[in-house]
Amino acid sequence: MELTDEHPAPTVADLLGREPQGAYEVVVVDEAGAPVVIRNAPLLDDGTPMPTRYWLLGARPRTLVGRLEAAGGVRRAEREVDAAALADAHARYAAERDAALPGEHAGPRPYGGVGGTRHGVKCLHAHYAWHLAGGDDPVGRWVADHLADGDGAQTDGATWRSGAESRRGEPDAEGGPTKEGQR
Repeated sequence: MELTDEHPAPTVADLLGREPQGAYEVVVVDEAGAPVVIRNAPLLDDGTPMPTRYWLLGARPRTLVGRLEAAGGVRRAEREVDAAALADAHARYAAERDAALPGEHAGPRPYGGVGGTRHGVKCLHAHYAWHLAGGDDPVGRWVADHLADGDGAQTDGATWRSGAESRRGEPDAEGGPTKEGQR
């Protein structure tokens, strides 16, 4: 479907099914320009910690990854992905998220690595979102490989773009995500 004023891309709120509760930046879009992955601020608007930095929004990739999870993908990924590489990924993810915290923040902090877990695999969606956004995530690569192989889902040739050319919204003065870019 071509995007027009009559058929605009779904908004982040449409894809979440609710209004976002914190600042974010769209970092991956599909071929039609609709949001696929957002990068969340580490704190919600009310100061609640947000452990999930990258959130998979796109309806099609969410469905495909959901099918992979339903087929036992979380347990399979934990068995097949090197535990040390996964631990390193959790540490890098947490470091990136924690570096985005305001310097003066003294309240509760986000915890864990990808998807808020400290060990193992909690959510293939979170790993795949980070992978699509350019993160070095062995579980995200595992998901991509299994989707490409048709393991539990078919991709139907769908493609998603990441990088500066596909970003919506501009960082605020401190470089953090904003709610700008919502359609």
